[in-house]
Amino acid sequence: MKTKTYLYNTLSKKVEEFVPNEDGKVKMYTCGPTVYHFAHIGNLRSYIMEDVLEKYLRFVGYEVKRVMNITDVGHLSSDGDTGEDKMLAGARREHKTVMDIAQYYTDAFFEDCRKLSVKRPDVVEPATNCIDEFIHMIEVLLEKGYAYVAGENVYFDTSKLDNYYVLSSQKEEELQVGVRDDVEEDTNKKNKTDFVLWFTKSKFDNQELKWESPWGVGYPGWHIECSSISIRHLGEYMDIHCGGVDNIFPHHTNEIAQSEAFLGHKWCNYWFHINHLNTTGGKMSKSKGEFLTVSLLEEKGYDPMVYRMFCLQSHYRKPLEFSYEALDNVATAYEKLFKKIKAVPDEGEVDGQQVEEYKIKFAEAVGNDINTSMGLTVLYDALKADTNGATKRAVIMAIDEVLSLQLARAWEETEAASADDELKAYVEKMIQERAAAKKDKNFARADEIRDELREKGVQIKDTREGVQWEVVR
Repeated sequence: MKTKTYLYNTLSKKVEEFVPNEDGKVKMYTCGPTVYHFAHIGNLRSYIMEDVLEKYLRFVGYEVKRVMNITDVGHLSSDGDTGEDKMLAGARREHKTVMDIAQYYTDAFFEDCRKLSVKRPDVVEPATNCIDEFIHMIEVLLEKGYAYVAGENVYFDTSKLDNYYVLSSQKEEELQVGVRDDVEEDTNKKNKTDFVLWFTKSKFDNQELKWESPWGVGYPGWHIECSSISIRHLGEYMDIHCGGVDNIFPHHTNEIAQSEAFLGHKWCNYWFHINHLNTTGGKMSKSKGEFLTVSLLEEKGYDPMVYRMFCLQSHYRKPLEFSYEALDNVATAYEKLFKKIKAVPDEGEVDGQQVEEYKIKFAEAVGNDINTSMGLTVLYDALKADTNGATKRAVIMAIDEVLSLQLARAWEETEAASADDELKAYVEKMIQERAAAKKDKNFARADEIRDELREKGVQIKDTREGVQWEVVR
């Protein structure tokens, strides 16, 4: 499909035409979850929008390889290298091992993704699978003079960079100890912006997961994971790196620093960041207020597709405020959309030219910095179009490859209901025929009818109230 894609690039602070390193191919990386607890719906907003980006790129003809890490070690309770490992805290909370916690919440995360129609990335790599790669990358950074050992830990030296803040708008003075809650003094650091590449026992002794390294028994810092995993699976040049806006600093800033120091050249051209989902009390988090999960929304009677549509109606770079009233409005809109789609008849021949025209309209709308609300507008326009049912259905199915609102369920439900009606009419007709055969003492024919029904998965039973039947296949 000949259409241009424009994305806001956090690196340049402007919307740019997207041009991949290799024509027709996109290498894309997603910062995955730290699997110490369920993902809340604020986390999942990011994964929904990254899913739309991937599916849109495939829709317009790119071959996409998408990689996601699973953080199962090394992410401390503060992104500024302080606190304790979130995985250890989760294991203590539930009286389980770290790896048991990691597996349980990894499975729970992907189950939530399934409910929300979020495609599983092509590569999903737990951090604990890649310890040798982390150690190798750190060794190279030490050899090149970008890292140093202090207090038995290994640190990245940010003073060796010309522009450490290339991705973010942070200023060095904003990071003074005491000015920001997430920056605490580490006396081992040469510079306050330096960050840990490898922790040893000097950090704390109760870490459950530890590995031998040239610097002592320990475990990797959080930031080294994504750099190493992405280079392992996508090579030295990446097209798009995704994450939430809270990843911009320090996590993605640190990724750029260590990756480009390691590689010796620019690493990733486009940085795609999704804004927060807020409640009336501010940014959603696991530590305050009602812990909003997909399962909780389901318990309250919401289809997960309603939450996906709630996200799609807003632009990914804008903060989105959650309330049940807002979700109720979207639930009503989704129900109305579903009814309109259900009413589209399966008739006529597909007009291929019209389908292609609508696909281009949709691609141009969404291709303007992943504008999903405009993509939904194209969907509604297609429903109102002066064309036959078969063409409308083809357009809807094409658009839903990207929106993934499970719109085909409307027709599946209609077809299932129709099939149920046909089966009911057939069974009742056969029961009447069997009653007539028995009245005529034609018991052989009555038995044949019972057998015919059984072959179709229908079991009948003679009772005082009459003949009862059920589908048993």
